[in-house]
Amino acid sequence: MANIKPENIVEQMLQAGAKKANLSIKDMLIRGFLAGVFLGYATTLAILAMTQTGLGIVGAIVFPVGFVMIILLGLELATGNFALIPIAVKDRRTSFSRLLINWSWVLIGNLLGGVMYAGLYYIVVTKMGNIDPTTITTAQKIVEIAESKTLDYARIGFDGTISAFTSALLCNWMVTLGAVMAFTSTTTIGKIAAMWLPIMTFFALGYEHAIVNMFLIPAGIMLGANITIADWWLWNGFPVIAGNIVGGMIFTGFLLYWTLRKV
Repeated sequence: MANIKPENIVEQMLQAGAKKANLSIKDMLIRGFLAGVFLGYATTLAILAMTQTGLGIVGAIVFPVGFVMIILLGLELATGNFALIPIAVKDRRTSFSRLLINWSWVLIGNLLGGVMYAGLYYIVVTKMGNIDPTTITTAQKIVEIAESKTLDYARIGFDGTISAFTSALLCNWMVTLGAVMAFTSTTTIGKIAAMWLPIMTFFALGYEHAIVNMFLIPAGIMLGANITIADWWLWNGFPVIAGNIVGGMIFTGFLLYWTLRKV
């Protein structure tokens, strides 16, 4: 059977979490870097689809292509690891120190990939700065989104921080569910179909994903958004990472572990 029973999925989650926790720093950086780049590709594809059709849902439908590449190639996405490694620690498959090492190096790799792709994207769409970004529809959409993800939160202060945190929690509940859904099938097409659903859902609803933002916000800054590096990390980066951790670890990782784990 191509389908895997729910009670067997947690065992695969535990094995994956332990394996990821014990990767070398080199592998965490390279795989994290590639994951950051591929999410940048997917985000620019989604924004292109949105601007061409005027329908945000079309962008959401195509966005999961990046996540599919990451999962099928076994790359490292910190937001997915927020669900898988904590339960491996709880089950004594790995250590808390290995969890911290993985999260730190994978986040760095994701950041490097997102920022590098943002720089390369800027070169292409502006022809090395020779075209005014304000004349490019997709570039202006990126600027608009980047400002909404930072300045809109900044305007309402602490309430903005709580809003960003909560949006990130809801986001990674779905993103990590996408990673888990890939374990529900033994066939490639089955894995793609299963993981597509929650990833499309989070993107369509506009929730905050730290790694997607590691492309979007730097790209927005390069394209002329009225955002500083401090704005990025104070109003989006840190609260979104925190929300992604809670959403993935508690609402996907531990809830599934507690209800499906075989005694």
